[in-house]
Amino acid sequence: MTIHHLALATDWHHATHTGEYRISTLGRTLDEEGFIHCSRDLDQLHEVHHRYYTHVTEPLLVLDIDPTGLDIRTENGYPHLYGPLPVTAVTHVRPYTT
Repeated sequence: MTIHHLALATDWHHATHTGEYRISTLGRTLDEEGFIHCSRDLDQLHEVHHRYYTHVTEPLLVLDIDPTGLDIRTENGYPHLYGPLPVTAVTHVRPYTT
C-alpha cells in the first residue's frame, strides 16, 4: 500500500538535504501539528488540494510514501504520520497536476 502527501517543492528540496521531511500541511510543521497529513489515494489528495492549496502558486509535488515501519494512524479517514518522514520512505516524487 502506498500513501501520498502534497508538498511544496521548496519543502521537499529542503528535506532531500536534511534527510527527513517535517511539514505537516501548508504552513504548519510537524512540531506544530504533531503529525504529517497524508492521503490514502489520489482522490483524497485532490480533495486536500481543492480545500487548502488552490491559491498556492509555488510548484506542488506528490510524494508517494511506503508506510512500512512508519507510525501511520488513520483518523477521520485520512492517514497521519506521527514522526518525521524519512526521505528514504518516499518511493516516487512527481509534479502535482489537477
